[in-house]
Amino acid sequence: MFLPTAIFAQRSFTGIVTDSANGKKLVDVGVTINYTLLTTLTDLDGKFHLRLNDGDYTVSFTYVGYKTQTIQVSLPKDSVINVHLTSLAVLSSEVVVSATRASDKTPTTYNNIDKEYLQKSNVGQDMPFLLNFTPSMVVQSDAGAGVGYTYIHLRGSDATRVNVTIDGVPINDAEDQGVYWVDMPDIVSSTDNIQIQRGVGTSTNGAGAFGGSINIETTKLSTQPYVDYSSSAGSYNTFKNTFDFGTGLLDGHWAFDGRASKITSDGYISRATSDFESAFLDAGYYCKSTMIKAVVFTGKEKTYQAWYGVPQDSLATNRTFNPAGMYYDANGKVQFYPNETDNYEQDYFQLHLSQQLGHNWELNAALFQTNGWGYYEDFDAGYNYSTYGLANPVYGNDTVRAGNFVEDLWLNNKFYGATYTLKYSDHSRINADFGGAWDQYYGQHYDNVLWAQNGGLPNNNYQYVSNTALKTDFNFYARANYQLTNKLNLFADMQYRHINYSFLGFNDQLENVTQDVKLDFFNPKGGISYDVSATQNVYASVAVGNKEPSRDDYTQSTPTSRPLSEHLVDWEAGYKQHWKNLAVQANLYYMDYKNQLVLNGQVNDVGAYNRINVAQSYRTGIELQCAIQPVKWLRWDANATYSINKIKNFNEYVDTYDSSGNLSNTLYQKHTLVDISFSPSWIVGSILTITPVKNLSFSLLTKYVGKQYLDNTENSDRAIPAYFTNDFRINYGFIPPHAKWIKEIDLTLLVNNITSLKYVSNGYTYEYLQQGVIYNQNSYFPQAPANFLAGVNLKF
Repeated sequence: MFLPTAIFAQRSFTGIVTDSANGKKLVDVGVTINYTLLTTLTDLDGKFHLRLNDGDYTVSFTYVGYKTQTIQVSLPKDSVINVHLTSLAVLSSEVVVSATRASDKTPTTYNNIDKEYLQKSNVGQDMPFLLNFTPSMVVQSDAGAGVGYTYIHLRGSDATRVNVTIDGVPINDAEDQGVYWVDMPDIVSSTDNIQIQRGVGTSTNGAGAFGGSINIETTKLSTQPYVDYSSSAGSYNTFKNTFDFGTGLLDGHWAFDGRASKITSDGYISRATSDFESAFLDAGYYCKSTMIKAVVFTGKEKTYQAWYGVPQDSLATNRTFNPAGMYYDANGKVQFYPNETDNYEQDYFQLHLSQQLGHNWELNAALFQTNGWGYYEDFDAGYNYSTYGLANPVYGNDTVRAGNFVEDLWLNNKFYGATYTLKYSDHSRINADFGGAWDQYYGQHYDNVLWAQNGGLPNNNYQYVSNTALKTDFNFYARANYQLTNKLNLFADMQYRHINYSFLGFNDQLENVTQDVKLDFFNPKGGISYDVSATQNVYASVAVGNKEPSRDDYTQSTPTSRPLSEHLVDWEAGYKQHWKNLAVQANLYYMDYKNQLVLNGQVNDVGAYNRINVAQSYRTGIELQCAIQPVKWLRWDANATYSINKIKNFNEYVDTYDSSGNLSNTLYQKHTLVDISFSPSWIVGSILTITPVKNLSFSLLTKYVGKQYLDNTENSDRAIPAYFTNDFRINYGFIPPHAKWIKEIDLTLLVNNITSLKYVSNGYTYEYLQQGVIYNQNSYFPQAPANFLAGVNLKF
């Protein structure tokens, strides 16, 4: 039976950490016993205290703004070691994201992911698939192999409820509030670290965090020059090539880093091709108390549409079938339009300033602008001319009312604003942040008809829809951690958010008119954190979140039928414990929703299947994490989530056809306490790693996702079956002998779904009632059988 080594610890290892320049004791310095799972923080007196077995240890001391110091310690007896940390010669770039992140003392639920973790599997798949094995995470891929349109669900919440920031700048689309990783190809290659918060979390900028938040920090300052080239290839003609460079610190103050990437893939699903180009560049000026950094990154994508899924009746015979662009020619033969594609480019510009204001204050500010433009092309078979506002063409005595059309649906938008944070720390008991953001979104939506089978277009690029939207978002937050005693920390966080959204929508007379919505939200949060011992902590918190409806909720309704904003109270409580060979964490949560927006099949007063507010719903569960490392060459990281996700009262509406084929929309059934769609009760992730020799590792990556429902009726005919997948990864790094120019070569082999399990990860449904019988039309997104990606990274 395995027992934590710390149970047998005999030696006391203590010390004080101070600033080497002035002797000031440093609070909350991270003290880590390398090659083990043991870690702690210094207390209000700068002291740390651990108990260890006899032996030799490597110990690292880390603190923001200071050089990491690593020392060797031998413990044949109790030891006292005083450590003096030296402040960095230039301001660290991690201060940019510190304001929107939780710290070790923040009583909320989060995981930090470092660059090493990300790079181990970075051979071509999109960011969601690299986060797949973090707690409560479920990922999906339209194309079936992790390249193309990919998505996340966190605690059952989709991407529109997960706040994403890059270097503190909001990334979620301002109108539909989703995040499209396809617009940021290979952003992971320019990512240094990520923090994932689950639940409401701490105050952040941008969209409301209802399922969680993902905070990305891009490339950190490297004081030494570097050049990297990585290339990978794999199944479905997937190729990735990335070139990275950094100048190091020039003249003691200047640094430049850049990346260029190209990714292509045919996808598992038929015609689900992807063609991505991206680039990243940052230029920074660094000194002791000032950092100015400009960041520019861009992504351009062309994907053949795979977002229609595979009809259920095709799964058994043709799992890769893609109905996009399908039509019948004059001879009744199935054809596919060759350019049913999505085409989009997004450019991101950021300018960051960090300035120390004396010993206790620090200012962080950023200006940003995101420009996006593009379209997706559709082949519309058998549509009426009236759909496009066109007169029916007349040829002789014949009037043509319908035909085939090709249209481009365009989006051209700008998103710009500023973020700001004023940080205060007395370097002892109080850490406080005062900050927020102002941003504005201007979006142009327009649809053009390019071709009509039977003619009748006034020009070759006929625009039949055009409208604009303007959304202004302002928020301010103030939060503080107060170390009441050496063991007890208090946390408070208050945010005010104001939204003004102007858009083209329906009025009560079903006329399209420009409308304006103003919303004000107050989001308070608070909690406590208590250190039971140097390596053991408990915490509890409560946080309020509010979230506005999305674009479709507004534009496809009238002021009478328009849904209300959503409200969430999130209760969290957790326990953490670190031993030398074992680390565990448990978290309980209860997310109590008021007016959560869900689909119920009801057609509103403008004929749209809009989301409606349900008065009461909740998510509650337990998240467990553990890391076990009984010996240096074996480590097992695992997490499991069990949750209950319920709507208390739910009315199901269906389209009803009578015997004559006439259509109506009626209340079909009332449900009490039903599962929320796309919310599996069980989510389990595991990474088992064996490192037989230095720099060579073998990893088995396992994922279990329980049964999910496609709608909110708990109908097993409309469900995604549970699935259990296994991936296998080999990582090997070495320094080539006699090589003058190559510093290191890293090799990676990733085999996904090694058992070739036939499973689906996502889907949607349409139900209707005909002559008393319910019929389901389900579409699913099948994932690829066993497939591989192999990559090489050369460091010069």
